[in-house]
Amino acid sequence: MEKTVNQKAWFLVLPVVLLVAFSAVIPLMTVVNYSVQDTFGNNEFFWAGFEWFDELLQSDRFHEALWRQFLFSGIILALEIPLGICIALAMPRQGWTVPLCLVTMSLPLLIPWNAVGTIWQVFGRGDIGLMGHTLGNLGIDFNYTNDPLDAWIIIVIMDVWHWTSLVVLLCYAGLRSIPDAFYQAARIDGAGRWAVFRYIQLPKMHRVLLIAVLLRFMDSFMIYTEPFVVTGGGPGNSTTFLSIDLVKMAIGQFDLGPAAAMSLVYFLIILLLSWIFYTVMTNAGQDRKARAAALEARA
Repeated sequence: MEKTVNQKAWFLVLPVVLLVAFSAVIPLMTVVNYSVQDTFGNNEFFWAGFEWFDELLQSDRFHEALWRQFLFSGIILALEIPLGICIALAMPRQGWTVPLCLVTMSLPLLIPWNAVGTIWQVFGRGDIGLMGHTLGNLGIDFNYTNDPLDAWIIIVIMDVWHWTSLVVLLCYAGLRSIPDAFYQAARIDGAGRWAVFRYIQLPKMHRVLLIAVLLRFMDSFMIYTEPFVVTGGGPGNSTTFLSIDLVKMAIGQFDLGPAAAMSLVYFLIILLLSWIFYTVMTNAGQDRKARAAALEARA
């Protein structure tokens, strides 16, 4: 007997599809149109073909901004993922302190991005900022407006403060989903703290870690508001990431064609790297499950 499939459910999805088409697909097509044309104002366009893409891929300015973006995202992932796991492991599992810790962890995520940049811009100043003034009293010359290293330090610290909470909450949710039977079996076998983390907690957190890595990579690779408010891309171009460079090109210089080409390349880079992250981590999780199943079968 054939099973009847009700296709009426698609009508519930149709409004979402139309909304996405209006808010994403149509603007994307507009960007594609700008990327192959040139304009001198008055709504007059001239065919340019792939000229802007060739110019972009040969541009030292683009390569330098891309390198800074990769460096920033690599530093952020290397700091926030392990730090988030450690904090999640240290959080209580029961009692009145659980909601207190969860609320405390959620507070940085509720602050608007431009407000975060303003907070750390003031916080790092040597005259009125607590961080800058304290470092000055300790004899440390900290000036993020003139020293590129100091600018990088304050931007990295700001992002770690703002977004590590997201990793913590995801990892904590993964830890709470582990049944107590796993821990009881580990205690019976005499497993130590490291063994419990390696063979029980880390594998069970694999999916939430995948989500955390993808979210933090995409967010860090597209970061704009916070570093722009704090440093404006300076000193010089030391903190001019791809997003800041794109806005300067599109709005500051009004080079719509090159800016459209750059935004498409930017989008493709994020899409490709996110797919690579997802594929690698998914395959690693499947290999881990296969090894675990093989061990169980031998036992």
